Amino acid sequence: MKRREFIKNAAAGIGGLSVLGARGQDAAGAKKPLRVALIGCGGRGCGELLPELCKERVVALADPDRRCIEASLAKIKKTVPSADTAAIRTFGDYRKLFDAMGKELDAVVIATPNHQHAPPALMAMRRGIHAYVEKPLTHTIAEARLLRDEAKRTGVVTQMGQHGHSNEGCRRLCEYIWAGAIGQVHEVHCWTSRCDGLYDGHHSPALPLPEGFDWDAWIGPGPFRNYHADLHPHGWHLWHDFGNGSVGNMACHLIDPSYWALKLKTPEAVEVEDMYGGIDGVWPIRTRIRWDFPAREGMDPVKIYFYDGLAAGQEYSEKTVGKRWRNTTKREWQNLPPLLLELEKKYGRDFGRNGSLLVGDKGIMTIGEFGDGCRIVPEESHRAFPIPDKILPRVKGTHQEDFFNACRSGTQACANFEYSVPLAEIALLGNIAMIAGLKRRVEWDGAAMRCTNLPELNTHVKTTYREGWSL
Repeated sequence: MKRREFIKNAAAGIGGLSVLGARGQDAAGAKKPLRVALIGCGGRGCGELLPELCKERVVALADPDRRCIEASLAKIKKTVPSADTAAIRTFGDYRKLFDAMGKELDAVVIATPNHQHAPPALMAMRRGIHAYVEKPLTHTIAEARLLRDEAKRTGVVTQMGQHGHSNEGCRRLCEYIWAGAIGQVHEVHCWTSRCDGLYDGHHSPALPLPEGFDWDAWIGPGPFRNYHADLHPHGWHLWHDFGNGSVGNMACHLIDPSYWALKLKTPEAVEVEDMYGGIDGVWPIRTRIRWDFPAREGMDPVKIYFYDGLAAGQEYSEKTVGKRWRNTTKREWQNLPPLLLELEKKYGRDFGRNGSLLVGDKGIMTIGEFGDGCRIVPEESHRAFPIPDKILPRVKGTHQEDFFNACRSGTQACANFEYSVPLAEIALLGNIAMIAGLKRRVEWDGAAMRCTNLPELNTHVKTTYREGWSL
């Protein structure tokens, strides 16, 4: 394939697309800070994203837990001592944010629990407001497609928060694969130390609400449950109704480099080959998921495997799984690909607690958790292969800066919804396969957005919303 064809085929994932009719793009205001609202001020919002937002102008915060808002205001003041935090408007319900300030915002950054991603993103886009949404973008496949369609209709700038997509390693991997470094790729093995699951759905009894906590707004469109500490502030990841488990947390990160390099779209089937736990509405503590992709654009069929949680025989406890972020506490307790262990033993190296292996008919490549580093295995083969040309544009700055710069320039960000929705669907299909059960192949018709052989699963493709929260 010629250089110009490479660039054309990759364009959806690297930006450069013209955006019309959205805010923040007039020439006079091109250098002005964007007026940004943060929706979801918990661990991700207040922790990783807020310092990036402070490079712009934070004008509003929305979170049902007042404690999270206060922590965010304190962090803004610490990050930008001159900031007038008293002028930042705060809301317990993002619907009230849009009602009050819908005409005063250039962009929103959404870091709520997963079941609350789609509603505020749609509210923003329908008002011409640019939208950055954390992975896995939405709670269901139907929501993801709705966001993609709305982004097309409105022309706003969008970005999914798989921040590794902005890293050099993702682009280098594409360039090595397209240069034929390891030949035709037939298997990809992704692994993570995350363990966002439980044995069963037992949880603590309902607890008194903390002061200043709007629990109804936290539940939002989801099915109502009484407040308990196993749901908030972080435990929601474990629950079908609110989160997407380890595959929702990590698959978009880990699969993204291969998804791009191998020009993947919709798989034709997905199956859980190994699973433990996950009873009564919670995700399991160990899985091995396989997606089957057909041949495409001169590339052979490929299988992608995802491994998470605890290795077989390891007991789930605070000793083996960290309480806050639910990572396996020792690598030797981690559920890992057998091929990875073979390679580590053969070459005497540690490939990390999170990463991917791409297995081709001429060799193997590895890449890290967030698109950091890519190498041919063994190292001698990497040094011997001619360094490919840099044919993909590079991102200047962070993933969030790429989004904000796109808002100003009128071009699309690198992980815009057109690129990211099929990637998010891969992760969400993994959730559907877990609901289907162990060793039940789920055949998927992407065009019709339905499971063809197990039609009872199609109820999980879409979301039923609580009254007052429908899209």
